[in-house]
Amino acid sequence: MSHSVLHIALHFLIPGLIAILFYMKRLRLSWLIMVLTMAVDLDHLLANPIYDPNRCSIDFHPLHSYLAIILYGFMTVVPKTRLIGLGLLIHMAIDLGECFRIHYA
Repeated sequence: MSHSVLHIALHFLIPGLIAILFYMKRLRLSWLIMVLTMAVDLDHLLANPIYDPNRCSIDFHPLHSYLAIILYGFMTVVPKTRLIGLGLLIHMAIDLGECFRIHYA
């Protein structure tokens, strides 16, 4: 399986696992909210080129900045924004994993 396919799959599978483990009563809605945080990748449209398989998005794109990631962490504290913050942190963690793959593989 290519790295890009695995990367995209993880953005769906990990929120699903978190929803199953911690949000079973609201499984579908919890999963959907966390998956919709993939919209954070719209900030890739500001880059030139838009997609570069060898670029680490962490601290390159505005919504992937360290400051934004800290904000996402604070969002997990507030119950009404917890799933959004969690989805964004999961997204950033998956992207960070991709950065390690790019730089150390």
